[in-house]
Amino acid sequence: MSSRTEQREPDHVQTLGHEEYDPIGTAILIGIYFLILVLLWIFMYFVEFLGNGPTVVGMALTVVGLA
Repeated sequence: MSSRTEQREPDHVQTLGHEEYDPIGTAILIGIYFLILVLLWIFMYFVEFLGNGPTVVGMALTVVGLA
């Protein structure tokens, strides 16, 4: 084997315990996803229900012939 392809073992290996690990990035990512979900839910509410009735129920009544 060539010396370029051989892998050296690191001299110092650091292990992290549960107390030392702080998943701030994961919490921020989950927060961003939740914020997007809430904003899309609010947008859906204004588009779907504000100013006109629920379109699924409105369409169902029209198809059945009740409206």
